[in-house]
Amino acid sequence: MAPITVVELAVGFQEAGPASVPAYERVKNVIAAGVRSGRWAHGQQLPSEHQLVGALGLSRMTINRALRELTHEGLIVRRAGVGTFVASPKAASALLEVRNIADDVRRRGHRHRTEVVHVGEEPAEVADADLRAASGPAVFRSLIVHFEDDLPIQLEDRLVNPAAAPRYLERDFTRETPHAYLNEVAPLTRGEHIVEAVVADAAERRLLRIARHEPCLLVRRRTWSSDVLVSTARLLHPGSRHRLEGGFGIA
Repeated sequence: MAPITVVELAVGFQEAGPASVPAYERVKNVIAAGVRSGRWAHGQQLPSEHQLVGALGLSRMTINRALRELTHEGLIVRRAGVGTFVASPKAASALLEVRNIADDVRRRGHRHRTEVVHVGEEPAEVADADLRAASGPAVFRSLIVHFEDDLPIQLEDRLVNPAAAPRYLERDFTRETPHAYLNEVAPLTRGEHIVEAVVADAAERRLLRIARHEPCLLVRRRTWSSDVLVSTARLLHPGSRHRLEGGFGIA
């Protein structure tokens, strides 16, 4: 894949708006437009900071600010000692639906896989009051990292009611997702989502391969089959790799 040339960026910079617009904003606008329009493919390499400074006649501080903000917005990725590249599109999941993450990844044309960190039985005290009441003295727990191609996009920490899925611990979650299995044995009839912005702890950062201060989206999900609470899940997503989307009607 051919890299993006400084000539392309220099021409775009000259057309990116009046001089009253701060220079770093014009640099951002040129790169963001190229990425969002699809003109530049994910994985395509941008010119180096040094090249941009020379071609655009701007300071290194100005170029660095533009690239830093584009990185925070998830449009580019900067790899130390390698270069700056157009980022892969953010994974999207539905806010108002409960969908299988594997299906979402495949729908985007990518490969889904999982790494199972832990599957086992734990005392019901680790669960919330509603799941404790539904499950009795113990719950099943699974901790799984979901990947889109080779990029971790979700850490799923799930507690399951053994009465609803008694064979949960026997399943191979490298071959099917917990969601798919649970929907088979205890079909979903109701769900609940709570969304928060959080910072991951050290163990979560290691599993998701993210930097210390990267913001994350946390979805707390509870699902029922008929009137039985089946599971509660803590779904943690790196903010630079994920977005939530949904629609609504107005009566």
